[in-house]
Amino acid sequence: MSKARGNLVEGAVTFLIGLPLWLFTENVEVPVVTLTKVGLVMMCVGGALGVTGLWQAARARG
Repeated sequence: MSKARGNLVEGAVTFLIGLPLWLFTENVEVPVVTLTKVGLVMMCVGGALGVTGLWQAARARG
């Protein structure tokens, strides 16, 4: 698996794990963190990894 494809897959999985955390954990109480914020951060990191993978794939073709 190429590095670009790995980043795309990892970004998609991270985004898809963060999405339900952000959407469905508003009323869940956890002592240290807020799960909705964790989900939002995971979605941002997943999006950044996805964009990095797309950039690497575009550079490899050119």
